[in-house]
Amino acid sequence: MAKQTVAVLFGGRSSEHSISSATAGGVLTAIDRDRFDVIPVGITREGAFVLEEDDPAKFALDAEKLPEVVDNGTRVRWPEPNGDRTLRVVHADGEVAALGEIDVVLPLLHGLHGEDGAIQGFFDVLDVPYAGCGILDSAVCLDKHFTKLALTAAGIAVSPGITVRSAQWAADPGAVRAQIGALGPVVFVKPASAGSSVGVSRVDDGEGLDAALELAFVEDDKVLVESRVEGREIEVGVLAGRDGARARASLPGEVVLTSRSFYDFEGKYLGGDGVEIVCPAHVDDAVMAQLQDTAIRAFEAVDGKGLARVDFFLTPEGDLVVNELNTMPGFTPISMFPKCWIASGLSYGDLITELVEAGLRG
Repeated sequence: MAKQTVAVLFGGRSSEHSISSATAGGVLTAIDRDRFDVIPVGITREGAFVLEEDDPAKFALDAEKLPEVVDNGTRVRWPEPNGDRTLRVVHADGEVAALGEIDVVLPLLHGLHGEDGAIQGFFDVLDVPYAGCGILDSAVCLDKHFTKLALTAAGIAVSPGITVRSAQWAADPGAVRAQIGALGPVVFVKPASAGSSVGVSRVDDGEGLDAALELAFVEDDKVLVESRVEGREIEVGVLAGRDGARARASLPGEVVLTSRSFYDFEGKYLGGDGVEIVCPAHVDDAVMAQLQDTAIRAFEAVDGKGLARVDFFLTPEGDLVVNELNTMPGFTPISMFPKCWIASGLSYGDLITELVEAGLRG
């Protein structure tokens, strides 16, 4: 079988730039080089497409120095619509070189301009195949407000809460505080359109609410304030079905907090103390089946096309509450999504192959 060429795209303009870059390091290490030729394309924080080094070590996740895409003077030129799929690079001295025809793009982008449907629309216009989710499911899932609307319409329970816009907060903070006060003594404040726990705060008895809102508004002018849901934090990976079949769900994994108040950025990505990832989660067969079924239903409710991680609370009464869906979940080798699929019998390398092949199939 002839090798196929994959453009691995990472970095980006969102606050999750470094996580995307770290994901690329893991993917560059594990992708099947016998099956695929790889062209790494980075997006700087300013939005420039640059030709990156095919060096996984460059993008290792380190608490002392988070990885990033730096402008090296190159500029990647994507193929024109209805033409061949030759990817080109313009070097700093103006020389143009052909990098070869690409078969598919593997976007490893998180947040705005990557996980919101924007890059998916870009490649749709260019007629370039890409892996992962499409425009609609990406846009709906990045905006937690609209995710809740879609899930509620499908009869799936979500965390109680309200949406606060920056204009509302500026115009009448007293009314907003009163609405939030009705949600209970403990609330979580989170930007509507950011991931990786960026800009998320826990507020107890109203203390620090103003600061939490201001922090969230840095990321988005629309913020969710949600009641605390007592329960275990369970996550399930979902992959789109093949050849018209229904989507598939992984074994569930559990986030166990031993000393942290919530699953924050450090706990997720930097190996911070106070968090344990257990996969598969210790649940009985009936609960496992319910988690997997609900994860697939949630994926279908947002018109899921590629992959997602569905995050649940499992309450002491046995109820399932969906917290959110991520259409490009954390994908580093230590992230929950790969761990759930590894526990389900799909290796990290095979998971990457699965996504690339799905993108090739369209």
